[in-house]
Amino acid sequence: MTVAGPSDERALASLLAASGDEELAQLFAARKLPPSTPAQDFFDIAATLLTDASVDRALTRLAAPELAALAAAQTGPVAAPLRSALASRALLDADGVPFQTVRSRLAERAGSEAFTSPAVAPLPPADPQSVAAAAERAFEQVASLADILLAATSAPLSRTGAGSISATERRRLIDDGAVASAEQLEDLIVLGADAGLLSDEDRSWQATDAAPEWLDEGTSDRWGEVASAYVRALPEALRTPEGGFLPPPAWPGVYRLDPEWPEQAAALVRRGVLWGVLADDGLLPWTAQLSRTGEVDTRTLTAALPPEVDKIYLQADLSAISPGPLAPRLEQRLRRMATRETRAQASTYRFTAESLTAAMSGGESAESVHAFLSEISLTGIPQPLAYLIDATAARHGAIRVGTDAATGRTVVRSSSPQLLATIAVDQSLRPVGLVEHEGALVSRAGRDAVYWSLVDARYPVVAVDENDHLERVLRRSMRQAAPEPPPREQYRELIAALRGAQSGDADAAWLERELEQAVRARATIDVTVSLPDGSTRVFALEATGLGGGRLRGLDRAADVERTLPMTSIVSVSPR
Repeated sequence: MTVAGPSDERALASLLAASGDEELAQLFAARKLPPSTPAQDFFDIAATLLTDASVDRALTRLAAPELAALAAAQTGPVAAPLRSALASRALLDADGVPFQTVRSRLAERAGSEAFTSPAVAPLPPADPQSVAAAAERAFEQVASLADILLAATSAPLSRTGAGSISATERRRLIDDGAVASAEQLEDLIVLGADAGLLSDEDRSWQATDAAPEWLDEGTSDRWGEVASAYVRALPEALRTPEGGFLPPPAWPGVYRLDPEWPEQAAALVRRGVLWGVLADDGLLPWTAQLSRTGEVDTRTLTAALPPEVDKIYLQADLSAISPGPLAPRLEQRLRRMATRETRAQASTYRFTAESLTAAMSGGESAESVHAFLSEISLTGIPQPLAYLIDATAARHGAIRVGTDAATGRTVVRSSSPQLLATIAVDQSLRPVGLVEHEGALVSRAGRDAVYWSLVDARYPVVAVDENDHLERVLRRSMRQAAPEPPPREQYRELIAALRGAQSGDADAAWLERELEQAVRARATIDVTVSLPDGSTRVFALEATGLGGGRLRGLDRAADVERTLPMTSIVSVSPR
């Protein structure tokens, strides 16, 4: 175990005290210091940051060039280009020299490959076959992420205690054709979260209020937003000063002392390849600018993608065929009124009474459905489909859900007693606790919860307000992605406490700290005291107490207990 020297602790405490609040917050965040760290003053923080464990954690988060610079500064200051970055992590003193604990922890790793900066060669252009495969992946993954967001908009995607999507949700998305594997699902969830489209709340993934706008955009724009977010979320050491990123072959060798980094780097590469940002053998034409500056230019990708269409074929068998990728804005609305049967560049959809009922429960009407389909159909609206739309609209609203003003309970009414009887015994509706009362069904559950339970059970239901007027009900309010509070906010209380304890006399504060530590350890120390005649005298004392501005200690040489005023103590040193 390495023990930081008193001079190091004092030097670091002085640097911390002289730093601004923003600098402190950034430093604490970089060193992963818990905001609840118990500390009475800057000396406590300095001691914590100079422990072996804390320094080791800091070293694992340094990139290879920074480690190389530290290793080269064992007997002198770190070279200027990287000195500022290392000083901002509290690894260097005011002269740019690594603290003793830092030098000791580095010495244990002497000769390691960790201290050599890997060579970074530029990527060659990917071959045409890889480019075509990446464009196809980009098209497919944009559609898959859209399916995930639609599912999360309808109901949050539950997570397990370990953080992965629950088996039930995973199986549903795989069976629906949204994704092909659990790994693909988890990777797309991370990409969507980085782009602010999904928010992790209450052990579930929920679509944010940015998701609907993203879903209405074209494929290239969708891809570009997520690709930009992917690059911004890369660890700092993988980014270039211009905003781009290092060639992926260099990524595994960046954090040489972190045993978990190779696996993390592989996951980053895997997600980049999945989204079509990276290729296995070179640089993709639509990511050349992204790799240099972090800016997206989707024109090259747009040219590589299949063109979007805005028309479909409606069939007499109640199916719809899109001859190519349907424009996302149109597809989102079509899928609110028809069930997708196959997903490809030419997708197929099917209209059913249940799918049209769900659309009308979400705000559509017979007139709006007719108008939309007439606009996008190349074959008009076949008679069987027109009849199904009108018949569904006629039945829709047979069940009305509102709130009783007198009792506050939810009331389900219908002109069909048989329909109410069916609802009363429907096992899928047991969670909302519907019971018969005066020719209706009542529930203690909220109106919206009962309404959506009936919608999910495929009943022709509408919601009404207190005046029995139809009212559109959103399944749930969208949420902003919950960003992590900035470091200044996370460490506000800790920094305020440290400032409050800060003394104007740093020498006196340090002396008091040394004496307190000696008393706690009942250590024998040499105390230099200034005498009234201007001379000094050294007493060897076993420190026994401190209080009232005086130090008490046992002078073994004279076999007496001495009490020394702290104002007379010049210095303290261990024996």
